[in-house]
Amino acid sequence: MLENREYLFVLMIKNDNNFKNDKLFKDLFNNMIIVNNIEDAKKVLEYNHIDIIMCEHSKNIDAFNFFQNNKNETILKFVLTKEINSDDLLKSIELKIDAYLIESSDDKKLIKQITTPIESYLNKNTLFFEKYFDNNKEEIIVVKTDLKGTITYSNDLFSEVSLFDKKDIIGKKYNIVKSILTEEKTRKTFLKDLHKSSNVSILTLKNKDKNGKEFYLKSIIKTILNEKKEIINYVSFSIKVNNIETDKKLLLEDIEVNDLSVLSLINVIEYKILEKFYSKDLLDKLIRFFIKILEKEIKKFNIFKKIYSIGNGKFAILSSFFDFEKSKFTLEEYFNTLVKNINKEILEIDGTSYDLNILLSYSFGKHKLFEDTLHGLEEAIVENKTVHNSNDASLRGERKELDNKITQMVQIALDNYKIIPYFQAIVNNKTKKIEKYESLVRLIDENNKVVSPFYFLNVSKKSGYYSKITHRVLENSFKIASQINTTISINLSILDIEKETTRKFIYSLLIKYSEYTSNIIFELLEDEAAKDDKLIKNFIRKVKKTGIKIALDDFGSGYSSFERVLLYEPDIIKIDGSLVKNIESSESSRHLVETIVMFAKKQNIVTIAEYVENENIFNILRDIGVDYSQGYYFGKPEDLFFK
Repeated sequence: MLENREYLFVLMIKNDNNFKNDKLFKDLFNNMIIVNNIEDAKKVLEYNHIDIIMCEHSKNIDAFNFFQNNKNETILKFVLTKEINSDDLLKSIELKIDAYLIESSDDKKLIKQITTPIESYLNKNTLFFEKYFDNNKEEIIVVKTDLKGTITYSNDLFSEVSLFDKKDIIGKKYNIVKSILTEEKTRKTFLKDLHKSSNVSILTLKNKDKNGKEFYLKSIIKTILNEKKEIINYVSFSIKVNNIETDKKLLLEDIEVNDLSVLSLINVIEYKILEKFYSKDLLDKLIRFFIKILEKEIKKFNIFKKIYSIGNGKFAILSSFFDFEKSKFTLEEYFNTLVKNINKEILEIDGTSYDLNILLSYSFGKHKLFEDTLHGLEEAIVENKTVHNSNDASLRGERKELDNKITQMVQIALDNYKIIPYFQAIVNNKTKKIEKYESLVRLIDENNKVVSPFYFLNVSKKSGYYSKITHRVLENSFKIASQINTTISINLSILDIEKETTRKFIYSLLIKYSEYTSNIIFELLEDEAAKDDKLIKNFIRKVKKTGIKIALDDFGSGYSSFERVLLYEPDIIKIDGSLVKNIESSESSRHLVETIVMFAKKQNIVTIAEYVENENIFNILRDIGVDYSQGYYFGKPEDLFFK
């Protein structure tokens, strides 16, 4: 008989205290508000979600006039009357009244009259709780309490979940399941927040069943208000959810609510060992005792109110940043004290002592707060810290993860000889003929895609593969130079030259390819300051004796450019691309290029302009007197020779 009536909110408007069907309807519907006039009914409708209106039609209340002025088609409309009247019956048809209920009818007939429209309503309309979570109605736990928290109604599912018989529930306080809301301070805070949030609250509650086992309910809690906007009841619609998943989800939701938060993740160091060697029951006992210790410590200063269990021996505590700011502590002081106190504790269970130790990671903010503290636990282990400030740790973790992927990609490419040179043409400005090529490193990944050095070279410097890449590029470039008549320009950084292994490798190539060294240019990259100028100068002198030419890259990009000319005595300078790209629109860039060219000619140094992207730029450079051009106007880097 109307199995799902517990989900319905009913408004009854009646003035006749002797209306004999009152008890039937009160027993039938758990969520009923009763008022005795139309004006109060309008206020109740304004403040509450209502599914059914049952309105008396008598000399004191005109039900038809009321429904005429309230044409909400989503609400079921029942007229209660003591006698049948043909005119009123016609009005009810005109107003599409869902049921016309005669007081003299027996209970079975009345129930039959309202059953069909209610079942149709339940099938068609969105019920109150369905706005907040999407579940079958049969899975919803319904509990109704009065203002003091006494349970006045619960459905059978609540008994199944809590393991309490229904007779043990009705008339008892909700704390029969030891909900977090049973703490008076928490309850008062919750009620205050509930009033602020349009009388609806969505929260996850940790409860305990009859045997003391924890279970979690995600609940939609709604207040029922009277015409004076006073709360007369609370109704909750709940679904059972997984404990650990819920705690983590609840934590993330609570972080989202705060403008700024302080979050700490606490890891029981021995958890994995305990999990391996102890039974689940003993492990649960240990964790429960640990939570009690943690609760005792955080209650000392009342900054953190809640503990979230997120699995694998990890727990979280959260506070609003502004609440923490009111305390007398800095973050470092508070968390160091917390860890120190907890690590002093000894757990006594079944006559055995257990010494548990913790690591703690903390961070503050909002964006990626959980990710920061979680990655911070890993950093704490690596850095051997018990307390770790984890701000931006997730970014470091993402960078490290990406670096690891890049390092793996480089390793695979080296193993499979997929680090190869690409070549970009360098054109004589007078003849427009290609006389040189710059050798540029490229990586071919497992999907046969060409990867620019921008993505892997700096990571390779940190991983130890950089020298191997340099050696591979040098070897391939020398090999190409021995097969063609065109000059090959090879990039060398100061870091390369300062490495003894790389210098020795270069010297071995100079001996192996001694016939072709005049076809090689070493292009010095100024990506870091030289630590030993004397070593660099000696290297330059030594290789020049074999016929190698020296070029300075990015000339004009900094104040040290002319100083580098004096120091390294190059044969070629390559004019910085930023000057070349802007030469059409910037007089300053043009004047600088003119100055560089004038200086170079006086020093008998050849000039090459990079980033020559169109004919106009080329013509300007040629008119100024630049000797060579390199850029997309003449061709992009390509795998021209290497097989």
